Amino acid sequence: MSNSQYEAYETYEPYAAPYAAGGAPYDAWDEGRQDTYRPAYEAAAEARADGRFPRQSPASASAARQSGPRAAEGSPAAGVPAGGRAEARRAARRKKTSDRPESLRRLLPQALVVAFLAGGTSAFVANDKAIQLSVDGKPRTLHTFADDVGELLADEGVDVGAHDIVAPASGTALASGDEIAVRYGRPVHLTLDGERRKVWTTAHTVDGALRQLGVRAEGAHLSASRSRRIDRDGLDLDVRTERTVTIMADGRERTIRTNAATVREAVAESGVTLRGQDSTSVAPDSFPRDGQTVTVMRITGTKEVREEPIAFDVEKTEDASLFRGTEVVVQAGRQGAKRVTYAQRTVNGVKQKPKRVSAEVVREPRKQIVKVGTKQMPTSVAGADGLNWSSLAHCESGGRPDAVDGSGTYGGLYQFDTRTWQGLGGSGRPQDAPAHEQTFRAKKLYVQRGASPWPHCGPRLHG
Repeated sequence: MSNSQYEAYETYEPYAAPYAAGGAPYDAWDEGRQDTYRPAYEAAAEARADGRFPRQSPASASAARQSGPRAAEGSPAAGVPAGGRAEARRAARRKKTSDRPESLRRLLPQALVVAFLAGGTSAFVANDKAIQLSVDGKPRTLHTFADDVGELLADEGVDVGAHDIVAPASGTALASGDEIAVRYGRPVHLTLDGERRKVWTTAHTVDGALRQLGVRAEGAHLSASRSRRIDRDGLDLDVRTERTVTIMADGRERTIRTNAATVREAVAESGVTLRGQDSTSVAPDSFPRDGQTVTVMRITGTKEVREEPIAFDVEKTEDASLFRGTEVVVQAGRQGAKRVTYAQRTVNGVKQKPKRVSAEVVREPRKQIVKVGTKQMPTSVAGADGLNWSSLAHCESGGRPDAVDGSGTYGGLYQFDTRTWQGLGGSGRPQDAPAHEQTFRAKKLYVQRGASPWPHCGPRLHG
């Protein structure tokens, strides 16, 4: 209550209730509502004007003031309690005491609501930030309470991968007016001059990707136009840059700039035609490298057919009826024959080594069958054992079992001819037989014919 002579006033409760519930501020209330705040003196003046309270004359009012104290003393008509004036004062104090806490209780929540709303509005305005966010080239302006770039992207549902670019970085603190850019990475399966690899780019077009990857595209062959857009799924791109290649052909040198995919294409671009078996010094289908020199080889070829022998096999079997060291040919061997085709190439006028292409057997070989003696060879011949056979051998052949005369007719220690040798039971040629066999058969010949087979050296037998 006020200490004035007028009644104290309180704010009408319907105004305070919306603030307690988080309602609108003062300036947002409905204009149709009536402000019920009115001072007590205005209400009293209005009551007198309406005739609800009679206006007293100054004389009446003075009389009332003079008689009031006396009339109040125990006068029921005056509305004073039976306890007298003291009791009336005590009752008035009790009324004041009971009215003050209720008034405070009603004013305190209203003050708290107003203070809370004023502080919350200030914090709300301070934390709100206006940010320009560009995602893959599409800008937009938004308001956010995020503290840094990463929190903003998470709030906006923008997922960022390892190949994506965020500027500024995710941990950067935000302030109103900042600009954030997000560029998504796109996979490109790039085949550059024949070498395939996977790269990542944040460019939206082929031209931008080539610039970002540092690929020189002037004069290059591209499998896709430069203006083609690159989707998030990526793109397969084949790039062949322009290279310098030198072609050597027909005694001339030609240097060209080309983006050909193969050596064959580069040769054709130089004006050189490959004919027939013509080839190049490197594989015609290989990728031409920058600075490479390619030699064209003019090739002519012919085929040559030759007949070549096929050697026969020799099969040997032991025979106990023949002396050891004796071999008898039971079946003579015969060579076979085959027809062989060779390719003869001439490269730039120079003949190359013939290359075998095919072979065909025209006659099968026949094997040779030989019997080999295992019987112990005798060394004694009656009537010839005491002669000087070593002196005869030295005279005839110099003591060499494999000696052959200049005409090729006679051979061995004692210079037998083949016919005589075989007539004595020998096989093959005498120079191929062991020395002891040659001496044994020479003794047999001496028993048959004496020293006449050796007209010049025969006397040495008795020397």
